[in-house]
Amino acid sequence: MRKVDPVRHEQKRREILQAALACFVRDGFHGASTTDICAEAGISPGHLYHYFPSKETMIQALVEQNLSHAASRLQLILAGPDVIDALVLELESTSIHQPQAQVLSAEALAEACRNPEFATIVHAHARAMRALLVDFLVKAQRRGEVDAGLDPEATANILFAVVDGARALPIRNPSVDVKQCTQHLRLMLTRFLKPAAAPVVKLAAAHAAD
Repeated sequence: MRKVDPVRHEQKRREILQAALACFVRDGFHGASTTDICAEAGISPGHLYHYFPSKETMIQALVEQNLSHAASRLQLILAGPDVIDALVLELESTSIHQPQAQVLSAEALAEACRNPEFATIVHAHARAMRALLVDFLVKAQRRGEVDAGLDPEATANILFAVVDGARALPIRNPSVDVKQCTQHLRLMLTRFLKPAAAPVVKLAAAHAAD
């Protein structure tokens, strides 16, 4: 039996996932077939099944890849000097400025509405992503960088809604002023997440008036 090279195996696995992603963006999760994915990846169906036994396992692998990337990005943001600014920049780059994410987000939600098995994957991904965001928000609140009065779970849900809306915006209106919308998105999220002014500042101002 030929020994599998783990490095080459992982590289080929990533190439197949990239091919699958391209097909999902082009044809949708339902419309993209394993034959399409094989053609995109330049491999035979038999070769594909050495890496992924089904289209669903490819989707699950892409979900896990996305969660791993999100976890590392949130950790980097927490390590930086301005948590809110970095978080808003990350949300901008993965929504308004990411056409691929816009298509996949809309397609995933639509497919989840009609396919119970796909809905299970979407719901599990949302739970895991929400847990990452809640953990991030709690840590940022403890450091005084996010408003401590915000409920982390509710705030994570609102951030989900904002991201979904931002991704849908260019689809709804292809001629939208992206730069202007990005500026407004940044202003809205900064006002929402930023801690309220400390009472001591107000007291100092009151003393100055006296």
